[in-house]
Order: sequence, then structure tokens, then C-alpha cells
Amino acid sequence: MTVEPRHITIERRVRFAVLEPHERPVAEIWFALHGYNQVAHRFLRYFQPIHAGARCIVAPEGLHRHYLGHESRRVGASWMTSEDRLTDIEDYVGYLDRLHAHVLAEESRQTAGGSAPPRVVGLGFSQGVHTLCRWLAFGRARIDRAILWGSTVPPDLDLSEHGATLSAADLHLVVGEADEYFDQAAIEAHEARLRAARVGFTSHSYAGGHRLDAETLRRLADPGGTGYG
Repeated sequence: MTVEPRHITIERRVRFAVLEPHERPVAEIWFALHGYNQVAHRFLRYFQPIHAGARCIVAPEGLHRHYLGHESRRVGASWMTSEDRLTDIEDYVGYLDRLHAHVLAEESRQTAGGSAPPRVVGLGFSQGVHTLCRWLAFGRARIDRAILWGSTVPPDLDLSEHGATLSAADLHLVVGEADEYFDQAAIEAHEARLRAARVGFTSHSYAGGHRLDAETLRRLADPGGTGYG
């Protein structure tokens, strides 16, 4: 007996969370891609330190939800697993492209004509880093700046083919000095791989572990400081 896996395409609803801007027209839209075991609305709490002015922050949620434990019944989400991984990648890249188009179209409808289009920042944390990199490589959305926080460019992403796309996205690497999943040897190997492929990037670090750091986030978001500007 031969078992043959097959696929069909269906329509489904996806969930995302938004921190609406305090001012319009919107100057900057962030797409914040959560890590493994997180969900969108809780992930957005970490972005309160930069939720100000004309900045809108959008958190898409991974398409795969699961219970974190049998007792607590808390739920987390992920972007993919090793099972049927290429299909999952194709699905989430298409989802993120459509969400990007939806959010920018909504903002355009709420803004008076003549305003400059908003800058778009993509931030991936942990598992969301691989998601963001593949979105840059395989998607159609415009991302003006990409922040890779707490993980590496996927090892299987061909930098001879996609390195220029990463460089064009104003790549920033962020890692905690005490990150338990990403030690100094891994950081050096990751940066060496990018340099060898002539991928431009800027490195940032902070005193802390595998988490989003509020002060580092502020520096990255500050248009008059070491962040975007």
C-alpha cells in the first residue's frame, strides 16, 4: 500500500493584533513576528515602549496553535514545524504578503491624499527571525528595515541568491549577551556567513537573555538616535 500526501487550497481566517497609532497620517508601520509558543496579542505588550506618535505596530500570528501544557490550557502558536515545511513556508509567505497589502491599504484609506507612504519595519523574534527572512526572500511586500532579534538567517536560505534582498532591507542583528540559545560562537559564525556573502548588516547587543529588551527597542525605533533615521 502506498500512501500519497496531497494538498488542497482552502479559505481560512487568520488572526493578527494591532497597536493603533496615536496620530495620523501614519509615518511608520512595524510588522512584529513573534517567537515559538507566543501569540500575537500578548507579544504586542513588549512593544508598548515604542508605541507612540504616528507609529502603527502589527503582530501577525503564526498559523499553527497548540496547547503549552495539559494543565494550564494556555495556548501558543508557531510559524511552522519540520513536517511539510515547504508548504508551511509558502503558506505563511502568502499570508504575510496579503496582510501587508491589507494594512497598507487600510492606512491609505484613512489618510488624506498627498502623504508620503509609511516606512515599513519588519521585526522577527526567535522563530520569527526565520519567518521574516523567508518573507523577505520569497515574498513581494516592501520592507524598508529588517530587525533579526535572537536568531539567525535560516541556514538553508541561499545567500548567493537572496543576500542582496537582505542587504537592501537595512538588516539589523540583535542579541542578548546572555542569550541561552545564541552564544558568542553562534553569533560570530552567523556574522561571518553574512560577511562572506557580502550581506550588509548592523549588530546590536544588550545585557540580557532571550527576550525583547525595552531600551534596545527604543534605540532601534528612535528616529533621532541610533535607530531609524
